[in-house]
Amino acid sequence: MIGDGQLCKRAIITLPSTRSNRSALHIAATRLRLGYNYPMQHIRNLVLDMDGVLWHGETPMPGLPAFFDGLRRLAIGYVMATNNATKITTQYVERFARFGVTMEPWRILCSAEVTALYLQRSYPAGTRVFVIGDSGLQSAMTAHGFVVVNQPDYSMRLPQLKPDVALVVAGMSHTVRYLDFAEAVSYINRGATFIGTNGDITFPTEIGPLPGAGSLLALLTTATGVTPTTIGKPGPIMFEEAVKRLGGSVENTAMVGDRLETDILGANNAELTSILVLSGIAQRDDIATSGITPDYIVDDIDELLNQLKVAHAT
Repeated sequence: MIGDGQLCKRAIITLPSTRSNRSALHIAATRLRLGYNYPMQHIRNLVLDMDGVLWHGETPMPGLPAFFDGLRRLAIGYVMATNNATKITTQYVERFARFGVTMEPWRILCSAEVTALYLQRSYPAGTRVFVIGDSGLQSAMTAHGFVVVNQPDYSMRLPQLKPDVALVVAGMSHTVRYLDFAEAVSYINRGATFIGTNGDITFPTEIGPLPGAGSLLALLTTATGVTPTTIGKPGPIMFEEAVKRLGGSVENTAMVGDRLETDILGANNAELTSILVLSGIAQRDDIATSGITPDYIVDDIDELLNQLKVAHAT
């Protein structure tokens, strides 16, 4: 059995392919090389997922303000990295404020803005893009110089296609309709590059998991035969940006998330320490069936903070 807050024994014994040529034994060796002997003592920075870790929908996890107060007292750096592309940074800052936490905008990485930043490196200002996504994704694309061509006429039976659309960018949308999918499929079939903000099949809510961006991407892939380039976790782009903002290193940074296939797999592949919290999607039984092994398991952010306090008190 894997102990709460402790190094996963299975990861020491077995080196799964998802560990990207490293295991918990490698982490133990890193701690020893850096002079740390207690689990989590090497962690100086955290990359925190939000949905399922810090809150469920509009319900914050118990002790959320105390968690961030504790991190500051321990001098542990932190940024948030979420695959949720429906919102932009300012909206997350406002949500934190509602939950009693003051959060600096630079600490928040959402897949909408990371997607726009990534595409900005390869496409000139004025590039025309069709977006499946809520206002957060559309705003991020516009803010980075792209021209969003969405002007659906839902009274029509077929989509009215626009010229020179170079990109289809798709993320989670609560309002998407059939004509939106039909228009996106048409552009992809005509050669537009297909980009996905993230591949989360579901997302956690107060009433349980609901379809996420990955489910919408799957529909487009089924209709076109084209697999998108996906920007969010578990890909490396968001992890690299997070470590850069923290001024940290892969040796002293940990990813805290509730999803094995995105948060934990991505952290393992990026050579970060991975911490699974059981307050969201993944549960203990999922570890054995997934083949993805976290370095640590905790019940929630309260237990994580307690483990960090013990580690940094030694």
